Amino acid sequence: MTRDLSTIIKAYDVRGLVPQELDAEIARALGAAFARFAGAPRIVTSRDMRESGVELAAAFAEGVTSQGVDVVDAGLGSTDLLYYAAGTMDIPGAMFTASHNPARYNGIKLCLSGARPVGQDSGLAQLREDAEAYLEQGLPAYDGKKGTVTQEDVLAGYAAYMKKLVPGIEEIRPLKVVVDAGNGMGGHTVPAVFEGLPLQTTDLYFELDGNFPNHEANPIDPANTADLQARVLTEGADLGLAFDGDADRCFVIDERGEIVSPSVLTALIAERELKKAPGSTVIHNLITSRAVPEVVTENGGTPVRTRVGHSFIKAEMARTGAIFGGEHSGHFYFAEFWNADSGMLAALHTLAALGTYDGTLSTLLASYARYAASGEINSTVEDAPAKVAQLKEKYADLELDEMDGLTVSSPQSWWFNVRASNTEPLLRLNVEAPDVATMERVRDEALAVIRG
Repeated sequence: MTRDLSTIIKAYDVRGLVPQELDAEIARALGAAFARFAGAPRIVTSRDMRESGVELAAAFAEGVTSQGVDVVDAGLGSTDLLYYAAGTMDIPGAMFTASHNPARYNGIKLCLSGARPVGQDSGLAQLREDAEAYLEQGLPAYDGKKGTVTQEDVLAGYAAYMKKLVPGIEEIRPLKVVVDAGNGMGGHTVPAVFEGLPLQTTDLYFELDGNFPNHEANPIDPANTADLQARVLTEGADLGLAFDGDADRCFVIDERGEIVSPSVLTALIAERELKKAPGSTVIHNLITSRAVPEVVTENGGTPVRTRVGHSFIKAEMARTGAIFGGEHSGHFYFAEFWNADSGMLAALHTLAALGTYDGTLSTLLASYARYAASGEINSTVEDAPAKVAQLKEKYADLELDEMDGLTVSSPQSWWFNVRASNTEPLLRLNVEAPDVATMERVRDEALAVIRG
């Protein structure tokens, strides 16, 4: 019977429960399929701290080498370390991680040479079809010499490269920083990158542990930054940094213990990147603050709005030649980093901006925090299209945009977006307004329709 891999091969990556949904046999088949699909003489791999990654990465390598392709094993690393390796070596890559998912999950993020993403429409559908065939019929026969596996430590090269991309990072004043790695890969990469910088660092949960004994490695949920926020205050730190499990996202806490909006960071980094490349394009998704396109325009850049999701951001960056892209989920994309996302680069930009400024982080960021935002509010609904239709009818006299879900915009400068989840019976609401009172009024009106 043919094994159906549709439950684990998602729009952007492979992800599932281990071993119920994803096991060594599947990893081996995917390795062979990727070797044949990528058509390169070498493939680089890395893995996060999850125990299951050791077996899965080894099985994937067996599949790759069975087709005469060599494997460069970079060992433990963050997802952006894998992108660095694939970019500098100019070869395809495979990262074994389930990002912020619970311990019982694992997965694979794939890229082609130059860290180009592999998604559903750019190879994953083909890989699924091929892997399913190999699971039923066995791996394809290969007459030539089997590939080899060699280990290569790229951590030092990655650390040096990241600092090279961030202007001013080597000239910063001394700063007190609290870093919460969430027992994820930030605990591996942060010490290497921060070495040599004038930082007094307090480490939280740097021990690599895929069971996440302290809290989920998902800083987008405020419950998971509570320890960091408290520690920033008790240490009197200048800022706090929180990384997710594979360290491709970074959230920032200011000196008051307050969470910094990723939209504010997008605006800050956009301004810094535009100084490097004046007149460039900057990508932002449609739920980032309106402050982002305002700041981009004020600094001589061209803002381009996209749907939510890294495949849309990366596609628009490639199409427009954008210098930078930001998402409200805490993903930040850099043209000089092969259009890939990196939590470490976002952290370094924040440190460089603060470290070359005389005041506090909250003062530095005040000019970018122009509006009141609700944050993402999820509601369970039985019929999402019907609810969206009700909202369209209620707000028919305002500006409506259906690029991604429904965005309603008012002449009074408030707006909201409601989008259906791709995987759950949820509607996601984001509201922004010039002040808190207006934001709360619009939020409550929209929720009355959604939950009514």
